[in-house]
Amino acid sequence: MTFEELKPKVTDILHHDNTLREEKLLQLCHLLRDNIDYYDWVGFYFANGDKPELLLGPYAGEPTDHTVIPFGKGICGQVAVSNQNFVVPDVKAQDNYIACSFTVKSEIVIPLFVNGKNIGQIDIDSNVLDPFTERDERFLEFVNEEVAKLYY
Repeated sequence: MTFEELKPKVTDILHHDNTLREEKLLQLCHLLRDNIDYYDWVGFYFANGDKPELLLGPYAGEPTDHTVIPFGKGICGQVAVSNQNFVVPDVKAQDNYIACSFTVKSEIVIPLFVNGKNIGQIDIDSNVLDPFTERDERFLEFVNEEVAKLYY
């Protein structure tokens, strides 16, 4: 399925009135993982109040031991500090990478802003080397803009 075909499905999931926010995010993770071949793990991490750490939220894929990530540690922790998209074509080339699985070859992390504040991020792991393009970044920015509406 193309990103354009997925966009209305994203908004349908997120704007369904009778579903709890956590369930919407879980459905969204499964939608992306099931419909984009190279999205092998899709999840959200959220800032833990005033603590300088991220907590694992809903995700689709293999279970992870990384349920708490300190700001600055790994790709997700770096995005929590930089507020910038981070695309990693080859995780083996990254010094500050937290290995989730030996099968993961690349990663993309896009921050999630609500009223200009970084409250978390969407994190995608791929078992394919260098699959992410600018189109992935723009699509995931759209996803996060829609997710942000759940937090107003």
